Amino acid sequence: MAKPHLPPPGENNPPVNLRDALEERYLAYALSTIMGRALPDARDGLKPVHRRILYGMHILRLDPGTPFKKCAKIVGDVMGSFHPHGDQAIYDALVRLAQDFTSRFPLVDGQGNFGNIDGDGAAAYRYTEARMTEVARALLEGIDEDSIDFRENYSGDQKEPVVLPSAFPNLLANGSQGIAVGMATSIPPHNVAELCDAALYLIANPQAEAEQLTVFVPGPDFPTGGIIVDSPEAIRETYRTGRGSFRIRARWSKEEGARGVWNAVVTEIPYGVQKSRLIEKLAELVNERKLPLLADVRDESAEDVRIVLEPRARNVDAGVMMESLFRMSELESRFPMNMNVLVDGVTPRVVSLSEALRQWLDHRRNVLVRRARFRLAEIERRLEVLAGMIIAFLNLDEVIRIIREEDEPKDVLKARFELTDNQANYILDTRLRSLRRLEEMQLRNEHAELTREKGELETLVGDESRQWKSVTAQIREIKKKWGPLTALGRRRTSFEAPPAVSSDFDLADVLVEREPITVVVTQKGWIRALKGQVSDLSNLQFKGDDSLRVSFFAETTSKILVLATDGKIFTLDAAKLPGGRGAGEPIRLLADIDDGEDVAAVFVHRPGGKMVVAASDGRGFRASQDDMIGNTKKGRMLLNVDPPAKARFIIPVEGDHVAAIGENRKLLCFPLEEIPEMTRGKGVRLQRYRDGGLSDIKTFALADGLGWIDPGGRVFNVAKENLTEWLGHRAEAGRLPPKGFPKANRFG
Repeated sequence: MAKPHLPPPGENNPPVNLRDALEERYLAYALSTIMGRALPDARDGLKPVHRRILYGMHILRLDPGTPFKKCAKIVGDVMGSFHPHGDQAIYDALVRLAQDFTSRFPLVDGQGNFGNIDGDGAAAYRYTEARMTEVARALLEGIDEDSIDFRENYSGDQKEPVVLPSAFPNLLANGSQGIAVGMATSIPPHNVAELCDAALYLIANPQAEAEQLTVFVPGPDFPTGGIIVDSPEAIRETYRTGRGSFRIRARWSKEEGARGVWNAVVTEIPYGVQKSRLIEKLAELVNERKLPLLADVRDESAEDVRIVLEPRARNVDAGVMMESLFRMSELESRFPMNMNVLVDGVTPRVVSLSEALRQWLDHRRNVLVRRARFRLAEIERRLEVLAGMIIAFLNLDEVIRIIREEDEPKDVLKARFELTDNQANYILDTRLRSLRRLEEMQLRNEHAELTREKGELETLVGDESRQWKSVTAQIREIKKKWGPLTALGRRRTSFEAPPAVSSDFDLADVLVEREPITVVVTQKGWIRALKGQVSDLSNLQFKGDDSLRVSFFAETTSKILVLATDGKIFTLDAAKLPGGRGAGEPIRLLADIDDGEDVAAVFVHRPGGKMVVAASDGRGFRASQDDMIGNTKKGRMLLNVDPPAKARFIIPVEGDHVAAIGENRKLLCFPLEEIPEMTRGKGVRLQRYRDGGLSDIKTFALADGLGWIDPGGRVFNVAKENLTEWLGHRAEAGRLPPKGFPKANRFG
């Protein structure tokens, strides 16, 4: 096969390393996505598409109170002038700015079908109309007064703002969500009055940290309301680091009916949850009998949310029923927080609450100074003109004569009255009808007023304390306009501690009927559950040459814990164990035990119980059974073992001493308190061996003595006073056991 012809390297086609070319192009794409699409600017809280939409509406003069214009007109102008990324992307962004269930403080006032909380989409942009809200107007306040920088648009024929003046803390008030390349942002909305209070405190105390600001900003304030059930400590940590999540629950109440009948009525659902999808999921759970306490769900919503939940029976506890719904549906959800923003419009970084507010405050101060300088320049020009007009008024007849008789009146005026170009041009451009209104006193009053304003602005520009005082006044105006007494400004999301039922509430207790069972485990790792408490297992059949390994009593609501030889521990639901009519199922089918590993122990979970877990090399620690519970089939790591050692023993803590016997037939007894309590790890050395490892271990009460069972079933016991020579400390070698101890080196 002939090789493809390649053009010779030259000036127009130099050879390029493929890896370098791909890295360069991907980096350019990543930066474009981060800077130009996904992350908001920390100063105005807007992504480029939102900023361009608002600026496009500003150019169209769609202020609050003006007539609406078709969204097709807005989308077309924005796409044609500023945002060449497709009309649907622009319209989708505009729709979200208008939805009061999406934006806490909507920036667009929409007329027509802009979608609903059920997840229905908006009508096409040829049918809908829009204009800006007062909040959007605040974001644009002073944009024509040189308050911010402009840059060329994508085609280079117009200018667009780099950032908006933002006389409103939009980043935190409305929040933001986006996914960039290698990073994402997720900022929940907040209450603007609380943000203003925090900003005022930050101005007075510039070194204040997020923990202090949470006194004013206790948490997010979602447009759909709901209840945040996180602890204040967790919320403070989230605001300190800029990362975390908020747990939101639906707001519900119990409506009593006749003869003890009642319903639970949900009036607010978590932010971002589609009501139709939520009800559909609840109906599925009812039909699949996964919610035995719930009989029916009905949507009686009109303009407000009203979801009616009908219990299975009138004696059902409302709190328990709702707790089961919170755990199995989107009536409870988590909103992630990742305050990843463009700091100073350039650097993507995760910021804390105090840093986010500081970015906005510094921006407001810069805007204030730039607007003051712009106004100063205007005053300078007006004062210059006024000085010329006063001269013209005092010499009006001479000015008229010069204009009527001279060929070059401008030059003559400049020479005759020592005027500047601007003054001469203004006099020449003044209409005759305006001359009758000219009054010397009026001109001098305006000149004095502007001179006074100029002095104040010059003082403001040169005095930072005055600047912060002015910013403080502006923030107080924002709080007054959108304060807690206004319909838009009042807090919608409240805070509560999780119901007391959730601390010791087990969903299995509700979904599964509590019945006694007997769990049977075979030597080859098969497990099954017999109904009732069966003591006599002599008639039990096993598969092939398999035999009984262990059996114990439990209940259908119990958790069964399985320790594997690699130190992982798995949690099985007793209600899901195979029945006792067959041979059961291998534990490997119920838990993802790694290849080459085996089952070391199986036991029932006892809430609050303590265990001693140990490996074959004699290392171990104490652990709480509650810390062993896991929610996944993959289990969780409990005991870290160094091959070839294996996890072998996990025994309940009963007493105050530990007895360990090694394969070298050395017995050691030591206080239980010498073994540390851990949630996971390698543990400490329990007994020292020159060779071999741990053969068996047990806990006992020293006052009752050490007992064991021989192969014949006889019980032996060594009293406390006779155990002196075997008593020692952890990690010692021990001594040969007392006479009569089983040759198998097991306590029985």
